[in-house]
Amino acid sequence: MGFLDRLLGNDQQRAERYAGRESASDRAARKRRESYRRNVGKAAREGQAWEDRDRARDRKGGWRHTTWGS
Repeated sequence: MGFLDRLLGNDQQRAERYAGRESASDRAARKRRESYRRNVGKAAREGQAWEDRDRARDRKGGWRHTTWGS
């Protein structure tokens, strides 16, 4: 338990005093979940783009890998 927790008490218990308001830790957890959902689509798009580039290089053929120099 941190210093502020001992000084101020549990934020979830304090939040119970206010009807309809969420605690600070619940709010932070919700924000983390929302951020994760936003970034999943971006990561999926970047991964698909990488896969498409990799397959295009494979279709070109040849012994030389295009990103290893000239």
